[in-house]
Amino acid sequence: MRSRETLSLYGKLFLSTFVISAVTFGGGYVIISIMKKKYVEELKWLEDKEMLEMTALAQACPGIITVNTSILVGHRMAGVPGALLTMLGAVTPPFLALMIISLFYAAFREQYLVGRFLWGMQAGAAALLADVVFSMCKNVLSQKSWADNIVLAASFAAVFFLKINAVWIILACAAFGLFFRRADPEKQKRSAAP
Repeated sequence: MRSRETLSLYGKLFLSTFVISAVTFGGGYVIISIMKKKYVEELKWLEDKEMLEMTALAQACPGIITVNTSILVGHRMAGVPGALLTMLGAVTPPFLALMIISLFYAAFREQYLVGRFLWGMQAGAAALLADVVFSMCKNVLSQKSWADNIVLAASFAAVFFLKINAVWIILACAAFGLFFRRADPEKQKRSAAP
């Protein structure tokens, strides 16, 4: 019975990641929004905060944010086999699509309808990206931590107005987080509690 449940979980992990990757256009942050709806709201595998933390960790790691997040979700649910299955599910649809498109690229690039189709997908991707930004900001602001709000505002200003490279901002935020966590003994007690 136990092995049947494990196989069912493996199947759900692979299939859900494969479908999300296959039907979502627009890159990592768009897929994060869809993953949140699937894993947090529909399957209830994760809490909102866990998804936010996984997204932040996936963004900080080298590689594609979609694949990184998929690996983290798979590992959280089923260890190393789950991570491998979700990684495979995330990379297979784009790999197949690129293989097919590369075969017909010369014919596709001249097509008016293909260009209009891609332009329309950009608008939809922008809406999904806005949804991710607003939901992540709402989660950070709802924690009512003055430090989190300052980091959020300063990071936005550094990227949008000062055009500072995201790598430097991530490193600065990590250093600030380490300092702030060390300086706040209450947070250390809460995170150490089971």
